[in-house]
Amino acid sequence: MPLLPRLAAALLLAISPTLLTGQPAPRVSTAPVPPELLEQTWSAQWIAPADAPARAYGVYHFRKHIDLPAAPERFVVHISADNRYRIFVNGTPVHIGPARGELRHWRFDSLDLAPFLQAGPNVLAAQVWNFGEHAPIAQQSGRTAFILQGDGETEAIANTDASWTTFTNPAYSPLGDMGAHLWTYIVVGPGDEVDASRYPWGWADPTFDDSAWTPAQTLHHGKPRGISTHGVWLLVPRQIPLMESRPLRLQTVRRTTGVDTSDAFLRGDAPLTVPPHTTATVLLDQGEHTTGYPQLNVSGGADSQVRLTYAESLYEGEDHPSSTVKGDRNAIEGKHLRGFFDIYHPDGAADRTFRPLRWRTWRYLQLDIETGDDALTLNDLTAEFTAYPLREHAAFLSPDDELAQIWDIAWRTMRTGTHEIFTDSAYYEQLSYVGDTRIEALVSLWIDGDDRLMRKAIEAFDNSRDPNGLTASRWPDSGIQIIPPYSLVWVSMVHDYWMLRQDDAFVRARLGGVREVLRYFAEHSDPATGSYTGRQWWNYIDWIPAWGRDAVTGLGGVPPRDGRGTSAIIDLQHVYTLQQAAELFAAFGFEHDAASCRERAAALRAWVETTCWNEARGLIADTPEHQTFSQHANSYYILTGDASDPRLKAVAERMLAEDDLAQATFYFSFYSHAALARVGLGDRYLDQLEPWHDVLAQGLTTVPERPGPDSRSDSHAWGAHPMLGLLNTVLGITPAEPGFASVRIAPHLGALPHAAGKVPHPRGDIEVAYERVGAHGLRARIILPAGLHGRFEWRGQTVDLRPGEQQINL
Repeated sequence: MPLLPRLAAALLLAISPTLLTGQPAPRVSTAPVPPELLEQTWSAQWIAPADAPARAYGVYHFRKHIDLPAAPERFVVHISADNRYRIFVNGTPVHIGPARGELRHWRFDSLDLAPFLQAGPNVLAAQVWNFGEHAPIAQQSGRTAFILQGDGETEAIANTDASWTTFTNPAYSPLGDMGAHLWTYIVVGPGDEVDASRYPWGWADPTFDDSAWTPAQTLHHGKPRGISTHGVWLLVPRQIPLMESRPLRLQTVRRTTGVDTSDAFLRGDAPLTVPPHTTATVLLDQGEHTTGYPQLNVSGGADSQVRLTYAESLYEGEDHPSSTVKGDRNAIEGKHLRGFFDIYHPDGAADRTFRPLRWRTWRYLQLDIETGDDALTLNDLTAEFTAYPLREHAAFLSPDDELAQIWDIAWRTMRTGTHEIFTDSAYYEQLSYVGDTRIEALVSLWIDGDDRLMRKAIEAFDNSRDPNGLTASRWPDSGIQIIPPYSLVWVSMVHDYWMLRQDDAFVRARLGGVREVLRYFAEHSDPATGSYTGRQWWNYIDWIPAWGRDAVTGLGGVPPRDGRGTSAIIDLQHVYTLQQAAELFAAFGFEHDAASCRERAAALRAWVETTCWNEARGLIADTPEHQTFSQHANSYYILTGDASDPRLKAVAERMLAEDDLAQATFYFSFYSHAALARVGLGDRYLDQLEPWHDVLAQGLTTVPERPGPDSRSDSHAWGAHPMLGLLNTVLGITPAEPGFASVRIAPHLGALPHAAGKVPHPRGDIEVAYERVGAHGLRARIILPAGLHGRFEWRGQTVDLRPGEQQINL
C-alpha cells in the first residue's frame, strides 16, 4: 500500500496509549434545568447540622427517608453544598459535587436518581464536609450547608428541610499545614486522619438505625442568581459534564521493610498481613502520574495505624529542606519519599475501607504501617481515577518515536491536570491561573473539541474582575491575587475562543471586560509614551532566576524594568493584546474602540522600537537601558510586527542563536515557538523541543513546572503545548477566519519524511497526511468536513481546499 493511504488508515488507530484501560463508568445521568427553577426562590431550604460551627472544619452526614408507590422512570433533583458533598441513594454512591465555583456563581448539579430508586422505602444520604481554615485556596465558602431541590411535584418529597436528619462524624481530623511538612508552597487542603472506631459504619445504607440523629437546622430557601438582593450562595447551573470515574490499580511494589509482599497484592490476588507489633513500609509505584481516590480495604488491626503518603517522585539524599533534586524519576535507590499524606486508624473489624474526602495525586504511594497487639490484614488497595472527561480525538503520527512519547506525556499532563477547573498543578496548587489556563484551554479544544470548560474559565475570570478593571490572576480563589499581565492573557483567551468557535453572543458579552482591562493599562501607563509604568501587584511574566525578586512583591518572575518602570516585555505584550482587542471590537462593530486599540498599539510599539532596539545586536533589549536581552521581548516583538518584514526573521534567527538571552521556560516557549512559526521558521520548531526530550530521559511521565532535576512540580499543565505545536505548526492546521469558518493548512515538517494527523472541528474532523518528495516536493492527502473550505500552502505555493478528500502534489 502506498505511504499516504497507509498514513490515512493509521489515523483510525492513532490514539496514543491511554491513561487507563477500559471505559469510564457513568455513575448517574445529568438532566436539564427547568427555566422556572432559575426564576424563583426554591421551595427547598439550605440545611445544616444542628449546633455545628458554621465555618469550622467538620464532616457531616444527612439522611432522608422517602416512600415511592413505584420505581420511578424519572426522579430529577438539583443538589449543592458548601464545601462539598457526596450523594448516596440506598447505600450506592452516586456523585461528588458541586463543580468548583465561587459564591456569586455557586454551582448546583442536576441529576436523575431514578435508576437507584425502588418502589417502597428509599433512603437519600449525603456526606458533606467543610475544610474550614484548612480549605484549599481554590475553595470559597459561606458556611457548612446542603440543599436538594426536587424538579417537580413527584420529587418534592425529597426537598431539604427539617425532615432531613443529621449526624456530625467524630472520626475525622484535619492533617493541615502540609506546606511546613513539605517545605514548599502547597495549598490543596488537609490530609484526612480517620479513627475507624468512631466512624458510623453503614450510615448511608437503608437499614442503618438513624433514630438518634437530630433534625437538620434550616437556614433559608435556595436562591438562583439574580432573583434576590440577599443570599450567601447565588445558584447557577453546572456548565460542565460530570467528572470521569473508572477503576485503577497500582502497578508495582518497589521497596518493602518489615514485611514481604509482591505485585499479587496490588492485583487483588494476595492480601498482605502485617503481624502484631510490627513497623512496616511498602513503597508502591503507579508507573505514571495520576489523580484519583485511593481505597484501602483492611481487616483486624485494632490500635494500628496506616499512613498513606502520595508523591510525584522521590528525592535524592537525606530528608532535609535542601534536598530538592529528584533526578531519574524511575530510580528509587538512595532516595527518600516526602509527600502529602493521610492517616487511618483501623478499629479491628473486618472489611473496613478508607477513602479520602478529596482526590489525591501520585505516582508513588507509600504505606507506613504500625501494628499493636492485633495483626492487620490489608485485603486490597485500589483507586478510582477521576478527572475531566477529556477524550483524545486529535492525533499526530510520524516516524519519530520520541515525538509520540512527548505527545503522550503532554496528554497525561492535561488529563491529570484538568478537573472541574483547569489546574496549574494537580499536586501542589490545583488553582486555575490565567497564564496556564490559556494554554490548557487551547489544548482541550484542539485535542478534544469540548469547549465547555474553556467557556467556564473565560467567564469565571471575567466574573473575578476587581473594580480596578483587572481580573484575578487565578480563580476561584478564597483570597485575591492580581497579576496585571495575566489580565492581558485573559483578553487573548477571548480572542482564541473567537477564532475557534462561532459563538458571537458569548464573545460580545466579554467585550466590556476587555475594555476594563485595557482601561487599567491606559490609566497606569505614561501618557506621553504609552509605556506601562504600574508597579502595583505582581507583574509576573516567566520564572527566570536571573530576573531576581521584584522590589514590590518580593516575588520572582518579574522582568527587568528601568527607573521609570518601563519593560519592553510588558509593553510588547500590551501591544499584542491591543492588536487582538482591535480585531474583536471591529468584528462586533465597535469601530471607535478598534481604532483606539490600533492607534495605541502602533504608537507603543514604535516607542519600544525607538528606545529598546539595539542596532549592534539586531535585537530588542528588555529596557531602554539595553543591559539585558531576552527571548521574551523579542518573541513579542515578532508577534506584533509585520510578518513579511525580513528584519523580524533575522530577529528570530538571533533569538535562537545567542544563548546569553534569557531563555523561555516551558510556559513562555508557547509564545517563542509561535514567533518562529509567524516568520516562516516553522521548520525549526521540532528543534525547540529538546527540553521535552530531556523530560523523557529523566523518567517523567508528565511535563514538569520547569526544566532541570529539581522542579517542584512534576506535572504542570502549561507544558502540554507541544501538542498544539505538532498540530498547528508541524501539520500546519490553523483557523483562517474567526469561528474557524475556513482553514489554513501550511505544514512545516522539519526533517520528518512524512507525517499525518487529524483535529476535531465543529463541522467534523480535519485529516491530513504528508509525504516528502525529494528536497522540496510534497504529496498531501487532505480531508475537510462538509461545509469547510480553506487553502493549502507549501513553499510559496497555494492550493484552494474544498470539503471532502483531495490529493495535492507540489
